[in-house]
Amino acid sequence: MKGADRILELLYDREGGYVSLDELARAIGQGRGGVKRGLDDLRRLGQPIEFSPAGGVRLLRPARPAAVLIERGLGTRRLGRSVLCFDEVSSTNDVALAAARQAGADGLVVLAESQRAGRGRQGRPWLCPPGGGVLMSVLLLDEDASAGRVGPDAVTVAAGLATAEAVEEATGLACGLKWPNDVLLEGAKVAGVLVEARQPARRRGATVIGIGVNVSAAPPAGAVDVPATHLADHLAAPVERVEVIRAMLRRLDDWLGRIAAGRVAELHRGFVVRCHMINERVTVRSGGRLYTGRVLDVDPLAGLVLCLDDGSTARLPAEGATVERSAFS
Repeated sequence: MKGADRILELLYDREGGYVSLDELARAIGQGRGGVKRGLDDLRRLGQPIEFSPAGGVRLLRPARPAAVLIERGLGTRRLGRSVLCFDEVSSTNDVALAAARQAGADGLVVLAESQRAGRGRQGRPWLCPPGGGVLMSVLLLDEDASAGRVGPDAVTVAAGLATAEAVEEATGLACGLKWPNDVLLEGAKVAGVLVEARQPARRRGATVIGIGVNVSAAPPAGAVDVPATHLADHLAAPVERVEVIRAMLRRLDDWLGRIAAGRVAELHRGFVVRCHMINERVTVRSGGRLYTGRVLDVDPLAGLVLCLDDGSTARLPAEGATVERSAFS
C-alpha cells in the first residue's frame, strides 16, 4: 500500500485540486498501471476519488480518515505512533483493549467509521451513523500502573478538555465542558468521553480513552437523554475529520504529558475556564445516592465539589456519577 499512501498524501495536500496521472506516477516511481492500482486501492478503502475528463484525478474533501494522513508530522511524544482505521468494529475501546497484550501498543490509536456496540458512560449506547463522526480510542500502557495512580477522573477531565481545545483549533468553534465527560457546543452535547482502566496482562496497567465527536450528524431528539448537535451544523464548510483527529491527538498528548509531570493544577485551571457548571445548582447521582447543591469546583483528582443544600461539602468522583438535573441537562 506504499504507492497508494503516497498518492493519498499528494492528493490530500492538493486540497481538492486535480493532479495529473503523470505527476502521480513520478511521485510513486511507477507507471500509470501502478497509479491505477493505487487509486483502485484508495477507492476500495472508501476514499472519495474523482476523475476529470482531462485525465486528472482529485480527492474530494472531506477525506476519509487514514493512518498515513494522521501519523505524518504529528509531532506527539506518545500518542499516534501507530494508528489503525477500520470500517466497522464492535467498539473502538474493545479493539484498543484487545491490543494491550501486544508489544509496542502504548499510544495506539483506533478509529472506526461505525460501531456495532459503541458505548458511553453508564452503559448508554453511543449513536453515530457511518462516517458521521470521529470514533476514536487511545490506549495507554504503564508497567508500573502509574496511570491508575493518577486515576481515571484526571484522564477523563484531560480528554474532555483536549477535545474541546482541538475542536476550537480545527474549526474555530468555541466549546464548553460539562463534568464529567461532555463537550458542549452552544449548550448541546457535541462530544463525549469514556475512560476504562483494566489490568489485562503481566501487571501492566491499561487505560483506554474513548472519544466520540459528532461531526456531520447527531442523534435525533428522543434518542438520547440530552440535547445533541454536530459540528457541521455550525459551519458553512464541511469539516475535515483528519484535522480534527490530529488536533485531538496533539492536545491529548500534551495534557497527558502534563499529568505525568505532576502539573495537574494546569489541567484544573484549563477545565474550569470552560466548565459553565461552576456556581450552577445541580443534582448528581453518585454511589446510589442523590446530592443536590451548588457547584464550587471541578477537581481533576477529587471530582465535583458541591456545596450541598444543608451547608456541607461533598466531593463526588466522576466514576459512576451522573448529573441528573442542571442548566445543561
